[in-house]
Amino acid sequence: MKGADNQSTGRRSVLKATGAVGVTAGLGAIAGCLDDPTGDDDETDELVITQGEIIENPDPNDHITGPYFNVLDPVYEPLFNVTPEFEFEPRVVTEWEDTDDGAELTIQEGITFHNGDEMTADDVAYTFNRMIDPDEGIESDQAAGLGAIDNAEALDETTVLLEHDVAPSLAEFEYANYGRVVNQEWIEDQDQPIAGNDADAFNGTGPYEVVEYEPDVQIVLEPFDDYWGDDATLERVVFNQDGESSGRANALETGESDIVDNIIPEDVAGVDDADGVEIREETSLRNVFLVMKSGVEPFDSTEFRQAMNYAVDNQGIIEDSLGGYGEAMTQPIPDGVFGHNPDLDPYEQDLEYAEELVEESGHAGVEITLYSPEGRYLNDADVAEMAADQIDQLENVDCDFDTAPFPDISDANSAPYDDDEIPFFLIGWGVITGDSDYGLAPFFVEEAPQETLRNEDISEMILESQTIEDEDEREAQLQEINAELREEAPWVFLHSQDSVYGVRDDIGWEPRADESIYLWDIDS
Repeated sequence: MKGADNQSTGRRSVLKATGAVGVTAGLGAIAGCLDDPTGDDDETDELVITQGEIIENPDPNDHITGPYFNVLDPVYEPLFNVTPEFEFEPRVVTEWEDTDDGAELTIQEGITFHNGDEMTADDVAYTFNRMIDPDEGIESDQAAGLGAIDNAEALDETTVLLEHDVAPSLAEFEYANYGRVVNQEWIEDQDQPIAGNDADAFNGTGPYEVVEYEPDVQIVLEPFDDYWGDDATLERVVFNQDGESSGRANALETGESDIVDNIIPEDVAGVDDADGVEIREETSLRNVFLVMKSGVEPFDSTEFRQAMNYAVDNQGIIEDSLGGYGEAMTQPIPDGVFGHNPDLDPYEQDLEYAEELVEESGHAGVEITLYSPEGRYLNDADVAEMAADQIDQLENVDCDFDTAPFPDISDANSAPYDDDEIPFFLIGWGVITGDSDYGLAPFFVEEAPQETLRNEDISEMILESQTIEDEDEREAQLQEINAELREEAPWVFLHSQDSVYGVRDDIGWEPRADESIYLWDIDS
């Protein structure tokens, strides 16, 4: 696993209380000129990126989905650059240091929002508080990734204190991955979360500004003339949406798009054989699984949850539905992430034993429904339907299958552990920080934003792990937690997903393990 090896190295190299100091935003690597898809030299050159999803709403703090970050990061730039090796580099934040009171971030001077207002340390502090304190702003899904941060405060015009009481390295992983800054004065005049259906609904500090926005259709970006860092070199960028892999592949092959995501195995050969385009792939840190809300019958039974794992032929699904583009999961955390336990084995399909466990659970004869999004993950609906069919093979369980819009699935994921509206569903989670805590705390700490399983012992073990400063000791604790969770089976563990893209072959860009598409990484 290329991404895994790189991840492990990066994880240890950033385990230090004081961050690096230095350079600027690093946008200068882009060069060249895009082909004009219209063939008219008078037209503006543009790059088109087609994804299965674009954005649900314009609010940069109200989402936690990779494709949404791809669209919004050029507009609301990240505080840090995160390299493909998961190193953190200065960007909006130029220096960072852990103190007895928390992490102190030094902010780059001379940054302006697209409406002309100067960005201040107060804006940065407000952004964090808006995400972690519902009374301050919105109930942000990004709070799941900021569980270590208790409060943010501007100490002066360029310094922000992030209060926390966890290991410095853990806090660093959290604040370095979140914090696209919003303009406090501007945003307090908006609906909460930000609504709107045109370009006026956006106001970031990034190298690109929004010039057109059609919800659920497309968003068009052009360079922001007063950007504080290196000039953006792509003249015009269009993100659009097509929920069907075949549609995305066709857009690529006909020249209507330049980069498309999530090409399913059935479409790979066609893309690879087409002129001027090719397949590029990378093993991602995205874990795909079936959530079973433990506060809802029959999923309140450990035996029943284990039975669901024994009912599913995980490796068979990877081969038949994903064309081998995946790796069987053994625990909640994918290989390559700090704290992954290498000694655990995947559940193997055993229908007879699964039926015995169902009997022990006391839920024999139960009827359940598995829900799945369609087009969000690699062959997601097909994967879920195969799993449902396999569960339905059990003589003492009836399992139906249905699809649901991704926002509904996302809402179910954020619902409490005893919410019974959609208690059984497929979803994916990218452990983008490279640390197990990001894949554990949001789901398994009591009253966490995506609480799936309520288990007091495991919750306490996770909270304890957050305070362990010795790296080896903390890794051992996380591995023990993963072993406990394999037995508790809060999810049907499916696979870590390969990211499969179709790309115009003259574009210089390589997929990343964290699935990010940064415009400043594209050389055409």
